[in-house]
Amino acid sequence: MITSVFRKSTPLNLFLVVILMLVFFLIYQFQDLTWTNSLVLVLQKSGLFVILLGSVFIANFVAKRNGLSKDSGYTIFFYFLFLLFFPSIWNNANLILSSFFILLALRRLISLQSLKASKEKIFDASLWIFVAALFHFWSILYIILVFISIIFHVARDYRNWVLPFIAFFAIGIISVGISILFNKDVFGYINENAVANFNIDYFTNNYQNAAFSIYVTIAMFFVVSMFVSLPNKPLLLNSSFKKIITAFFIGIVIFAISPNKSNDLLIYTIAPLAIMATSHIEIKQLQLKQEMVLGVLILCSLFAFFSQL
Repeated sequence: MITSVFRKSTPLNLFLVVILMLVFFLIYQFQDLTWTNSLVLVLQKSGLFVILLGSVFIANFVAKRNGLSKDSGYTIFFYFLFLLFFPSIWNNANLILSSFFILLALRRLISLQSLKASKEKIFDASLWIFVAALFHFWSILYIILVFISIIFHVARDYRNWVLPFIAFFAIGIISVGISILFNKDVFGYINENAVANFNIDYFTNNYQNAAFSIYVTIAMFFVVSMFVSLPNKPLLLNSSFKKIITAFFIGIVIFAISPNKSNDLLIYTIAPLAIMATSHIEIKQLQLKQEMVLGVLILCSLFAFFSQL
């Protein structure tokens, strides 16, 4: 029954996910209503929700436009379910913005397989990654994916290797200008955040630990499924799926080395994992097996969400 709702991408299932996201977003925000007394905070919360919603639809666009999924609504549904594992993300403006810009970069890098406007795509992707790094420094590691994409598609033209550095200097100049104009210490921010911390001792309660453990288990299931099914994917899509896998593992590395560690940092893994989960559910298999996978995931996400309220 659940699979039949999202098997085809329709305005109905898109609307359903938007409504579900809004309901759960409000459930989490209504734990503390002090923000309702300030128009600025109300606008900030609204803006964060819109950006999160934008992230969901960008992930869906990347999957459908580049042939990584069929014309289904699974990607947006999986993205929503994975967000439920870590509801505190919805109050983390820096990570929401950073992951949004990373998704914009990923959109350009995945579309590089068409070999159209490759230089513009490389420059744009690099630019978005450096913008993302202004909100969370270690997201700069996604620049590795830019160079991997160059190797996959346009390695022979030396100018493509220079474009990320041009984007870096462009963002650097803009950042210095903004810091002077608004009296912000950009270099102090970089110095403070460009440090690594491998300790995983941030858990404040057992439910947070449980959500992390369940998410990791589910992620391993879909990643293994992707590796197993990758040889059977069309050759044209192989590089795109490899970039999705790489994006996921870069997200894991960012989580592992970031200071001020929290489950929120796993936001970088959600879009790649949603696409991999979609690929798994769309493999020809018994509908009962599909329903079981979706049912277990829904129950786990709901448990993780409500246990952390």
